[in-house]
Amino acid sequence: MQGAIYPSLKDRTVLVTGGGSGIGEAIVRQFASQGARVGFIDIDVTASKQLLASLPTHASVHFEHTDLRDIGALRRAVAGVREAFGPITILVNNAARDDRHAIEDVTPEYWDERIAVNLKHQFFSAQAVAPDMIQAGGGAIVNIGSVSWLIGQGNMPCYITAKSAVQGLTRALARDLGPNNVRVNSILPGWIMTERQQDRWLTPEGEAELMERQCLKRKLVPDDIARVVLFFAADDSGACTNQNYIVDGGWV
Repeated sequence: MQGAIYPSLKDRTVLVTGGGSGIGEAIVRQFASQGARVGFIDIDVTASKQLLASLPTHASVHFEHTDLRDIGALRRAVAGVREAFGPITILVNNAARDDRHAIEDVTPEYWDERIAVNLKHQFFSAQAVAPDMIQAGGGAIVNIGSVSWLIGQGNMPCYITAKSAVQGLTRALARDLGPNNVRVNSILPGWIMTERQQDRWLTPEGEAELMERQCLKRKLVPDDIARVVLFFAADDSGACTNQNYIVDGGWV
């Protein structure tokens, strides 16, 4: 289904973390369809190459293979996107993993690794692109959070902690970068039916509970998030910053 066209996104340089599959893949596709120059970072080479091969030949998309837990590698990847497409004025902090884990199984090392996967890189990605945005006279950062901490979901305390912190990070960055016309918002998805979610976590019982709790009685898909990301990245949302916007079909 064709969504809105945002002229302000054409020829902008966009960086998407975790762009090789799932919600990130949809975000990359949506920005490419707007005529943006899209760089994306992912650890999964196979999925990322499949995405590149499936895009129209005229799309301007660049892939950097990077483990975002390594901040030095992240900074090099950001530099690679900048070298390919020029100054980055839109950042989508999407990369995350919602692996389940019990309280008694969490070690200090696992805790640190989960924070690195789900939170730490969001700050350092923003830090890396902020100078581009300031020099350009403005920009937009969209952080992807989760409604999981709002609904009190269990069996993954490290993930829940990290995702709740995205809201605080968003508000902190919005306040500090606002004087330079850099807008920072976060989007809190509900249960989005990516291939990973359907393969690993979706059960008939879980789907029945979801349909009972959501106001909208349909499964949500990655494009439901990607289209909202476009709005918060485009000039159409030019007065919107410091916000945490829920996209969950009315679950919360």
